[in-house]
Amino acid sequence: MDELDLYDEILDLSPPWSVEQVVLDKSTKRVDVSIFCDTDSPLSCPKCHQVSPRYDLRKRSWRHLDTCQFPTWVHAGIPRVECDQHGVIQIDTPWAEQNSRFTAMFEHIVIGWLKETSISAVSRRLNISWNAVDGIMRRAVKRGIARRKNCFVKNLAVDEVSSKKGHRYVTIISNGRGEVIEITDDRKAESLISFYKGCTKSQLEHIETVSMDMSPAYVSATKQCLDGWESKICFDRFHVMQDLNKAVNEVRRAEVSSVPKDYRVPLHKSRFSWLRSLQTLEKHHQQQIRELSSIAVKTARAWSIRQYAATIWDYTSRGWAMRAWMKWYGWAIRSRLQPIKTQAISIKKNLWGIINAIVHNKNNAGAEGINSQIKVLKVKARGFRNKERFKSSVLFHFGGLDLYPEKAPT
Repeated sequence: MDELDLYDEILDLSPPWSVEQVVLDKSTKRVDVSIFCDTDSPLSCPKCHQVSPRYDLRKRSWRHLDTCQFPTWVHAGIPRVECDQHGVIQIDTPWAEQNSRFTAMFEHIVIGWLKETSISAVSRRLNISWNAVDGIMRRAVKRGIARRKNCFVKNLAVDEVSSKKGHRYVTIISNGRGEVIEITDDRKAESLISFYKGCTKSQLEHIETVSMDMSPAYVSATKQCLDGWESKICFDRFHVMQDLNKAVNEVRRAEVSSVPKDYRVPLHKSRFSWLRSLQTLEKHHQQQIRELSSIAVKTARAWSIRQYAATIWDYTSRGWAMRAWMKWYGWAIRSRLQPIKTQAISIKKNLWGIINAIVHNKNNAGAEGINSQIKVLKVKARGFRNKERFKSSVLFHFGGLDLYPEKAPT
């Protein structure tokens, strides 16, 4: 096998394509592979596959995988055909995708590296520009989204995350597997409405639950766009308990000044003991709570109310869950603790969504996990230049997309 046949096999060429020349330039340490298209072979339109006459020839070059550490370039004259239906259009090549300056094999390697490290690191390692790597990432995301265009999702999770400093947010819509489906600007009702409007009627009918925090904007958007929203909106346990934790902490901070002086510093330092769940309390946390409960009675009462609320999420029956929450509400509203009473009123107002979450056993754990990973991604990237770059990066890493070119090896 000579070098021409070798590159024919490597690039998986078949008629009308064949390698006509391979040149190694030792001075520049570069390999150039020239590909020839047989002028006698019939050509077809890449869109409708109808045999069409040649129109002209355009020379192009692509970066390929290195040959024994020598940068390799593929060169070819690409014919354009004149299709009756689609006009003048360039034919497809077996080694690269349309509008790319890299072979599919090269893009495959870049995508694999991008999953492991940053754009800057890939740019340095493969000796290509930052913008070139970014372009490969964007094409990969676009390719992956197109492949899942008609997907149906039963369980949605909606949450917001900051894209930059200064209260600049985006809305993250994910599925039950913790994969990002869509990212929309801001955290307003229109942010979620734009996602719903992009779904087909069948896709909307397929949705069974939408897990979210108690954001009026997201609730309003779902009410407008989703039939049967009364039984589908699920208010996330994490956010409900987070609000109750804030209430407990407010009670503790207010009580610090009213306890005896000897107990003020211990109560001040006990913050995280009161905010832990029963399952995560260590021995020293339990001892701290026991010692302070008889002194900081308001904080202890708020903590007990919060702990009881945590147990109600284990119910499976709608009726029993409703009765348990109303019993909790009676205790909370009579507690004479204003932060707890405020949260109790909010919970009662949104109890229908909380009950839905209990019955369907749904929460935003997957979405919160994604948010944590996004924060790590922002740190690694040292921020993003613009929101579109941020969106592409999130979808690339957490979208569960099929990113690789079809022409690349699996």
